[in-house]
Amino acid sequence: MASYLQIENISKSYGPKVLFEHIGFNINEGDKVALIAPNGTGKTSLLRILAGKDSSDSGGKVLFLKDIRIAFLEQEYAYDPEKTIFRQVMDSSKEWTEQLDQDHLWQYELRVTQLLDQFALNGERLMKELSGGEVKRVALTQMLASEADFYIMDEPTNHLDIDAIEFLEGHLKHSRCTLFMVTHDRYFLDRVCNTVMEMDRGQIFIYRGDYMNFLEKRQERIDNYNAETERVRNLYRRELEWMHASPCARTGKAKYRKQAFWDIKERADDSYIQKKVDLSETKVGNTYLGNKVINCRDVSFWWEQKCYLRHFTYNFQRYERVGIVGRNAAGKTTFLNLITGGWKPEMGGTLEGVIDLGESLKIGYYHQSGMHFKPGQTVLQTVNDTHLLGRFLFTHDMLNNPVERLSGGERRRLYLLTILLQQPNFLILDEPTNDLDIVTLEILEEYLLEYKGSLVIVSHDRHFLDRLVDHLFVFCGDGVVKDFVGNYTEYRTFIKDYEEARRIDQKPVQVQAKVKTTAKKLSYKEQQELKALEEKLPQLESEKAQIEAKLSGGELGLEELQALSARYGELKEELDLAEMRWLELSETT
Repeated sequence: MASYLQIENISKSYGPKVLFEHIGFNINEGDKVALIAPNGTGKTSLLRILAGKDSSDSGGKVLFLKDIRIAFLEQEYAYDPEKTIFRQVMDSSKEWTEQLDQDHLWQYELRVTQLLDQFALNGERLMKELSGGEVKRVALTQMLASEADFYIMDEPTNHLDIDAIEFLEGHLKHSRCTLFMVTHDRYFLDRVCNTVMEMDRGQIFIYRGDYMNFLEKRQERIDNYNAETERVRNLYRRELEWMHASPCARTGKAKYRKQAFWDIKERADDSYIQKKVDLSETKVGNTYLGNKVINCRDVSFWWEQKCYLRHFTYNFQRYERVGIVGRNAAGKTTFLNLITGGWKPEMGGTLEGVIDLGESLKIGYYHQSGMHFKPGQTVLQTVNDTHLLGRFLFTHDMLNNPVERLSGGERRRLYLLTILLQQPNFLILDEPTNDLDIVTLEILEEYLLEYKGSLVIVSHDRHFLDRLVDHLFVFCGDGVVKDFVGNYTEYRTFIKDYEEARRIDQKPVQVQAKVKTTAKKLSYKEQQELKALEEKLPQLESEKAQIEAKLSGGELGLEELQALSARYGELKEELDLAEMRWLELSETT
């Protein structure tokens, strides 16, 4: 395989903090690489250097194979709020479209339209009307439409709903592209990537295989390193005795041994200790929670003409664990604001029904938007407890850092600490996995498994939901909420089995209809219907052929292209139904 990317001797630091130093690696054609590292160690900085949006402090080389096309997905997508979705994508794709002739430009526009349909986006909507997840889908549409040879992606699943993640997952899994990405989504990583790259203590380690293989091989590496450290320590003790016993005057050979002694001492002091977030002292969940938690009776909520919640009735129980899933903008965060009392009439919208909160209820609400802080506010001013900050991996040299200078994951970690310190007995986590590294997520999962209180989680992280929840509120759209007992994987299995059963059940019905109708003649009404179908089918076929010719002509404007694409889908469905009905009637004659 050709080497698509060669990295040599690149470094990055901010002030005294060194993120990585003199690192190098190769990525070959067909590699699908996930970069894993703790928060604040430079994952995003490394990706920005590769994408040409930042530079290495030490010079070095970033060499891509000549003439390959590279697309970069940043965590934050820059857009014009006044543009439509389609115009935003096309205007931001000029590096791909400027050299295209009319025919290829039409194909590119058609590809954009198809991707927008896959992501359930209407290209005529304005960017300023979109939720965070919808903006992310626009960014992904722009990236995938380019059909680049090499994708560089920074947290591609952040803010997406699970349907969008599963579409992206399938697209990348079956694509022949090469990719390099940062992700915290373990299912996504396992199903898309064939290689894990770890950035640890400023060095790069490569593991071929899935995430479980990475964990096993990484532990082997650490165990071997620490075993070597023990061997060097034994050697150090012998050399220390020699240093104390030998006279001050040294021969040339003794001086060399003396220099080697300091090298041995440095290596003997360097055992590998994994730093992990320690949640054991936050004592969350110790607050008493009575039998009455949150009772909802016939609750509906409307915003202008859109219904976000329709006749919802449910009594939350002590110690239950609820996952909330649904498409972006289906009303999940709105629901959380309603049940926590965060909505006020002056905010707009219409609330009907009763939401009754228990007297002993103490809510801890981790918002998707993150924490609010004043400009210049430091880590220590946010949480005035150096011991607990240390448990959350905020070292002494970070305590006076302004919060705005922390990485996205570090800010999330600090925000999580402020919520847990409130000792809530009803904990709401709205997209808690965004920006957190995988190791911190696993520790958070273990902690929440022991949490003594009620837990509500909105998350696109399927692994996180599978481990932590007992049942799901599925937001189906138009205010409808279904309660499913089980975790997310069980829910998806149920849906697939249900759809398969419906597909299978339809076949015997059609066969039965054919068998029954052969025993009787057509009625006059059926004869007329058959005659009409025989006239209609050629017309539909002709219209279908005309649309196909126009779509392939490359001369359509955007509005006509979208209208014909929609009509083509309707026509195919109408033709299938007409052919099926004609077949049933014709077999009876």
